[in-house]
Amino acid sequence: MGFGIGLAMDAFSVSIASGLKEQNMKPQRAFFIAGVYGFFQFIMPMIGWVCVHTIINIFEKFQPFIPWIALALLLYIGINMIVEGIKKGTEEENTKALSISVLLIQGVATSIDALSVGFTIADYNGLMAFISSLIIAIETFIICLGGLKLGKKAGEKLSDKATIFGGVILIAIGLEIFIKGIFF
Repeated sequence: MGFGIGLAMDAFSVSIASGLKEQNMKPQRAFFIAGVYGFFQFIMPMIGWVCVHTIINIFEKFQPFIPWIALALLLYIGINMIVEGIKKGTEEENTKALSISVLLIQGVATSIDALSVGFTIADYNGLMAFISSLIIAIETFIICLGGLKLGKKAGEKLSDKATIFGGVILIAIGLEIFIKGIFF
């Protein structure tokens, strides 16, 4: 349970930013977005587990790039949100839905550190690794629903500055992942 909550914090923060961006979000959309983040939090530890059992040498060479990839993806999305918020000051344009590609990029960027969880569960058999990853996904899903609701409420109060604030949050998350990955 501790893994899931810790891993979900980046996704929670991005959920807040997504809620800020989509202030008119319907419940089924919130379930979909939280499901995307939960899915990636599920699949990344499983990929890490598979790597430990099959292609560890390749993954070890890739691991130093994880913080850089997360930083690049979140900087890209965050800067685009800030630019969009500055250029398009009307509330109607600021609340348009996030595209599938942006959601997928956010899902990967916020869960890429979960690859390393695959190493910690390497001693588990396949079923236990699956169940552990599923628990992480469920916790992430629930936490992200809360983040989306919180972001939506904050977006209603921030009005036309919500997209800019959401972009700043994404950049801060990217920097946090990068700093943790490089220095700790």
